[in-house]
Amino acid sequence: MPLVTTTETGVPIQGPSATLIYDDWYPALRMDALRGGKLATAMLLGIPLVLGRRKDGRVFAMRDSCPHRGIPLSVGWFDGERVTCRYHGWEFEPCSGQCAVIPSLSSHDHLDATRIYATAYPCEERDGHAWVFIPSPGSGKLALGAQPAVPELQKFGPRYRTAFLTADLPCNVDHGIIGLMDPAHGPFVHQAWWWRTRGSIREKTKKFEPIAEGFRMSAHAPSGNSAPYKLLGVYGQPVETTIDFVLPNRRTEIIRCGEKWFSSLTTVTPVTASTCRIDVVAAWNVFYRVPFVLPIAKFFGAKFVRQDQVTMIQQAEGLKHNPSLMLIDDADKPAKWYFALKQARLDGTGKHPMDGPVELHWRS
Repeated sequence: MPLVTTTETGVPIQGPSATLIYDDWYPALRMDALRGGKLATAMLLGIPLVLGRRKDGRVFAMRDSCPHRGIPLSVGWFDGERVTCRYHGWEFEPCSGQCAVIPSLSSHDHLDATRIYATAYPCEERDGHAWVFIPSPGSGKLALGAQPAVPELQKFGPRYRTAFLTADLPCNVDHGIIGLMDPAHGPFVHQAWWWRTRGSIREKTKKFEPIAEGFRMSAHAPSGNSAPYKLLGVYGQPVETTIDFVLPNRRTEIIRCGEKWFSSLTTVTPVTASTCRIDVVAAWNVFYRVPFVLPIAKFFGAKFVRQDQVTMIQQAEGLKHNPSLMLIDDADKPAKWYFALKQARLDGTGKHPMDGPVELHWRS
């Protein structure tokens, strides 16, 4: 397993690997990286990718490896239509991966260059991210016929502001995801005057219900001990929030307050089997006309994600020694559901761990 050096301590950190889920969409990078017809690289599920945007606006993702000698295609050239290998000048149409030209072929050669393909993956742009569909290893084009819908942030009107955040985590995707859905760490990891303190801990009761390949924290009034939610009270309308988790890695939260709303999509994407990345994209129309709301939201949002990142870096220090771990009820019940849902996906059974609505209790 690869080692990851943290910027916090400079100490190499290695956590246990996680079984990866294929045949689904993952966010590879922000579209800003593809401006000016440039190629950009990313890593998903241990696969090196090169991405770009054709002149006609279509985005593409290829395995960053020429099928001839394996040199990264990202060190070659892209003219807006074809990607050219730097080593021998082979040219590829990037959306299909089909080879168009092999300069070294002479009149004596009978090789049909168009029968050669570099590996290309379905790639779509949504909410400022390039999403890539990663099929199961060895499945080839067979897995590309019936793809699920590309994830998209839900919005409730034409006028809204948006923001995004990202952070690398030196842990496997399982630890990243159960950290994402953990309801009990807020007063400790996110201690701040503008969020929560230890003194704000109180007993919570939440209802959950099964949904396809996931579960939902049913619509409820958000926690009264979180300052940002309290701000919504200025609108004089009841505040209601719904939180979903859906495989392989997506948490959505929707907050409604009359005609005002906030929507977020958070993903924890496996970069390798032992490292992952968290991406958050949000849209809202609350305080739409208030000056400086966007930079303020980005500032505090970045601090919030940074707190999670630092905690995961610290946890990874312990995980590299492969300690025994435990999950408890009720606060860790969502984590148990996640592992059961993931196993059902991997086994192909589709069995859901929840028989119906469940009420959980914890203090946070």
